[in-house]
Amino acid sequence: MTAPTLETISAVLPGRTVTRRSMTRAKTWQTVLWIVVMIALTVLILYPLAWMVSASFKPTSEFGANQGFLPQHATIDNYIKVLTGVGGVPLWQFFLNSFILGIGSVIGTVLSASLAAYGFARVGFRGRGILFAVMIGTLLLPVHVLIIPQYMLYRGLGLVDTFAPLLVGKFLASEAFFVFLIVQFIRNLPRDMDEAARIDGCGHGRIYFYIILPLIKPALVTASIFSFIWSWNDFLGPLLYLNSPEKYPLPLALRVFNDQTSSSDYGATVAVSVLALLPVMLFFVLFQRFLVEGVATQGLKG
Repeated sequence: MTAPTLETISAVLPGRTVTRRSMTRAKTWQTVLWIVVMIALTVLILYPLAWMVSASFKPTSEFGANQGFLPQHATIDNYIKVLTGVGGVPLWQFFLNSFILGIGSVIGTVLSASLAAYGFARVGFRGRGILFAVMIGTLLLPVHVLIIPQYMLYRGLGLVDTFAPLLVGKFLASEAFFVFLIVQFIRNLPRDMDEAARIDGCGHGRIYFYIILPLIKPALVTASIFSFIWSWNDFLGPLLYLNSPEKYPLPLALRVFNDQTSSSDYGATVAVSVLALLPVMLFFVLFQRFLVEGVATQGLKG
């Protein structure tokens, strides 16, 4: 028995013309429309970044006068100016301070949040549910409510104008969001491995280091990316606790470039902004695979 052809189908179903060409054409138009929409959204999202890169080559005199995308008189003087630094502090010092705060935040967040998450997810102790609920409740507390008491505490300890107020909380699992993220990831891991390790004589320390940590690597990388970006872009914390210009990170350096004269140097400010974006973009590109893997794995296990 032979398979029916398109002519046979058209004869059996009068008034309904079924053609493979029309179906292929419809799918092609859908694909083209989807690509056009994606390109339009990509251009819309990336336009501010492209404008900032283009504006970094504009002289300060063109800001406000030239509303176009491209500079009329392109120059690299803005980059030359910012590379020399400001206020006697070289630009590399601002980058170094930001890297110290960013890397310190990542190390403190990963260590403390993973330990706290392991305790909530695997260690049974009295009041665990209440403490976990209180920790989640801190996410609803506005950060501005804590500014004054925290500042008074660090000032009493003599830690103002140091990096300690910006890093101590990271090593004490003060970021409840990361603790909650890792707790949910650990809870989805089977407990059979823990029980097998206990039979072999492992305690909580070995289970945490040799079993849990390797399995929650996607969650740790996700926490590292967000912690680094939040610390790199933090402006309020350094503004409150740092007084010496040589200790300023990049967000405060942007303010210095605006306040060094009576009129803001927009060209230098935009150039510094472009340079400040490069480490964040590089950090994200390097660990993007782990971030996607963590989100996808968490969604499948949930």
